[in-house]
Parts: sequence; C-alpha cells; structure tokens
Amino acid sequence: MRSLKLLVIDDEPAITSLIKRISEPCGFAVFATSDSAEFRHQFEVDPPDAICLDLAMPDVDGIELLGYLADRHCPCPLIIVSGFDPGMVSSALRLAEARGLTVAGAISKPINLVAFRQMLLNLSA
Repeated sequence: MRSLKLLVIDDEPAITSLIKRISEPCGFAVFATSDSAEFRHQFEVDPPDAICLDLAMPDVDGIELLGYLADRHCPCPLIIVSGFDPGMVSSALRLAEARGLTVAGAISKPINLVAFRQMLLNLSA
C-alpha cells in the first residue's frame, strides 16, 4: 500500500513533529516546513494528497496560502490548524470553501490528538 502525502506548513517545530508522529501511523508520508516558498515549491513538484495549514506564521498569512491553493485549483483536502479564536478559524473555513477548496476540518492548538487522528483516518479511508 502506498503512503499518502501530507504537506504541512506550521512555524512551530513541536507542532510539526507532533503532526508527523500522529500522521505516519495513519498511512501518511509527511513533508513539513515553516517556509512559505518551500511549501509552494513542494506543492508544485510533488502534489500532496492532503495539506495541514497553520493560519498564523511569521513570513506569510495562512489566508494568503489559501488564496494560492485556490488559484491553483488544489484538489486535496485541507486541515486548518490554528491557535486563533474559533470565530477567525470559522471565517477561514468559509473563505476556503467559497474559493472552491475542500476542507476536511479544523484543529485548534493545542491539538486534540484523538480528533486529529480521526480526521487523518477519514482522509486515508
């Protein structure tokens, strides 16, 4: 069975490490970065099966990355990971869906491990 590719962008190394540890047993090979240029490059050269996207990072706004993905007609599901308040996350979800992106869900920081694992299992089923 082939691994699914999960592309992760988050500026917190502890979060990307946690995402990787949870995702691999769920059948995902993980590429994680905190750099938006590297994220874009990886998206172009090795299209993922799913994306985990943090909304708040130092060099790029997550909303900007949602626009980038929408402009490229990203077919893969997104999981938004954020420490923002639920209202802001809900707005980002609505924006992503309005731009034609598939949203698998949102996970608040600190990450609920059980809920995140279930989201991944649903994507890999």
